[in-house]
Amino acid sequence: MEFDFDAVVVGAGAVGLACGYALSRRGLSVAVLEKEAAIGQGVSSRNSEVIHGGLYYPTGSLKARLCVEGRRMLYAFLEAHQVAFDRCGKLVVATAPDEVPRLDAILQQAVTNGVEGMRRLTRAEAQALEPQLACEAALLSPQSGVFDSHGYMLALQGEIEAAGGAVVVATPFEGAEPLAGGGFRVRAGGAEATELTCRYLVTAPGLSAQAVAGRIAGFPPAGIPAGHYGKGRYFRLAGKAPFSHLIYPPPIHGALGTHYRRDLGGQAVFGPDLTFVDELDYSVDPAAAAGFYRYIRKFWPELPEGALSPDYAGIRPKLHGPDEPQPDFRIDGADAHGIAGLAALFGIESPGLTSSLAIGEEVAARLGLA
Repeated sequence: MEFDFDAVVVGAGAVGLACGYALSRRGLSVAVLEKEAAIGQGVSSRNSEVIHGGLYYPTGSLKARLCVEGRRMLYAFLEAHQVAFDRCGKLVVATAPDEVPRLDAILQQAVTNGVEGMRRLTRAEAQALEPQLACEAALLSPQSGVFDSHGYMLALQGEIEAAGGAVVVATPFEGAEPLAGGGFRVRAGGAEATELTCRYLVTAPGLSAQAVAGRIAGFPPAGIPAGHYGKGRYFRLAGKAPFSHLIYPPPIHGALGTHYRRDLGGQAVFGPDLTFVDELDYSVDPAAAAGFYRYIRKFWPELPEGALSPDYAGIRPKLHGPDEPQPDFRIDGADAHGIAGLAALFGIESPGLTSSLAIGEEVAARLGLA
């Protein structure tokens, strides 16, 4: 049968747009549906804009493979499309003697994951790079960096549209049903509700992943993982940025922990912390600064009192709750849910932004597209 589009992607954040880009590169006509009034307004607009090296993730996991592959692809894409980035490097620091063995474990995992250029540094070597840094020892990840995530998403949108596709905002996904001969009928809402047909359907709506899957006829409820909201708050520093590298203490349970970055505008930002919440609340309580001061002063004792101000918060689509192990990305194809032509993504949190181009390639592969 004739389809309106070869593929429909639900969600125009970084991952959804990267999926649309991967499919359009294969000659498919693609429509990306976004419920918000502009692209990248969800998880993709409230993050650290960090390009991760791929240090921490378990051997053989999707996160380990797609972060390393995605990071290599991302730098090439940013350079080709003249999107701003700074390959500034990252220092993972042990601020107490009992944290030093964790650096050795992280280094071994990074080497196993194929991360290039990793180096173990003594305190003196780390302080030669960053004189204001307090630490016992450190790891240097030269492939880590920061970038303009919105410029990146605009470039992806441009590529999709240049290939004849469409990125349609203010158009929420209302539901879909598989067609008898293959493909899907998709219902999209908004001011001008419509129906369209497609051969392939990809769901990458971030925080709405579970709700979207529940609106696809025939999607087994048991195949929809429980979702949790992981909120992270950020504080901005008044005054000169103290470090040129990213500074990360060892990861906390369920996240990478509160870190330092100098953004592309030259300002210092600290965050995120991690709390689990029941609703999408993006407020930042100024009282949370007290905990930030204590944490940051472990690696930057000279942080002046009163120098931090509340900045913004993000919420990540986690597949684990408090004190539960952090699971892998979920990219579910027909072998998981039984619906041919459907790729459903769940729990695409960090390092999803870094991994996004590789996630798009993985989605194409799982749909049987070379």
